[in-house]
Amino acid sequence: MLTQALLIDDSRSVLNFLKHHIEAEGLIEATTFLDPVEALACARECVFDLVLVDYEMPHMDGIAFIRTFRTLPGCADIPIAMITSRQTDDVKMEALQAGATDFLPKQPQSVEMTVRLRNLVRLGAAVRKQNDRAADLASAVAAATQKLGEREEEIILRLALAVEYRDNDTGEHTLRVARYSRIIAEQLGLPARLCRDIYLAAPLHDVGKVAIPDNILLKPGKLTDEEMAVIRTHATIGKKILAGSSCELIQLGAQIAAGHHERWDGAGYPNGLKADEIPVAARVVAVADVFDALTTRRPYKEPMPLEVARKYLVENKGRQFDPACVEAFLARWDEVVEIAAGQNATPFKKTEATLVPMIESVAESCPVEDGSP
Repeated sequence: MLTQALLIDDSRSVLNFLKHHIEAEGLIEATTFLDPVEALACARECVFDLVLVDYEMPHMDGIAFIRTFRTLPGCADIPIAMITSRQTDDVKMEALQAGATDFLPKQPQSVEMTVRLRNLVRLGAAVRKQNDRAADLASAVAAATQKLGEREEEIILRLALAVEYRDNDTGEHTLRVARYSRIIAEQLGLPARLCRDIYLAAPLHDVGKVAIPDNILLKPGKLTDEEMAVIRTHATIGKKILAGSSCELIQLGAQIAAGHHERWDGAGYPNGLKADEIPVAARVVAVADVFDALTTRRPYKEPMPLEVARKYLVENKGRQFDPACVEAFLARWDEVVEIAAGQNATPFKKTEATLVPMIESVAESCPVEDGSP
């Protein structure tokens, strides 16, 4: 790739000499301007590796040009030489403070100019090479980070699905809760990154159920008070499983696992938190989890009609649920109905696109705890 040079001088003869001189070896392509204002306009659109600018010009002198050029994106390190016959200390100092790299004497045939120009060309090529390497490295880091994030997301979702399969479900509950949770988070106006993270971490809400004995977790009939007390330990166990991770998604999953059975009025478990004491992610998932538990068929119950489940949410906002989360959920009711009906097949993430076919191919197992204790 040819080194790109920008030449600015109000003398056409000087411009022609400079262009011929630096293009002589076929390694540089020069773009010339008589007007420094036009040159700046070009520099905003094009990338240059080297700039040569005259000191005394109409409309804008070389120092003003350099000062403005240095403010353009990507132009902080590009070599700039000021061409002048007035190489006094004050001019040099002002030019250096403005961002000049070197000075070229306005003596076209001087050996000094030839040597300095050659050095500037080499410097410009080196800066371009360094910038290209930095861009390649940044691209590689971004690609690696994206791949790592995708693997992290897939591991989290697979872990959540493993819990669902043990707990008598095809795993669709996990994905519906995730979808409902994202709807609520988005409608609440939470930051985009937090909406994404809630969507990805929501499937971990019941991870603590891996520690619940089968004779209780898989019991088809009504649980005794003692058995219900054991079931309710899954919130604390889930937090213990996920706590202390350096992964932000796992940390959020720990908040959700610990808090999705807390109630807005403080009558929930395990800690009796109320209102804003409950992390917002847990408040979001609480609505999504209960709604899905109510509206899906389990071995021990028939699904509740969507409108009846909707009425349940409305009646319990401000008691069991954060009112804002319920309102956010209902504000996008058409999307909720689509998800509940299984019509929303468009995956939010690559991992979901991979896992949905796997979920659909797994045989159904046995019942899950109703999400509304």
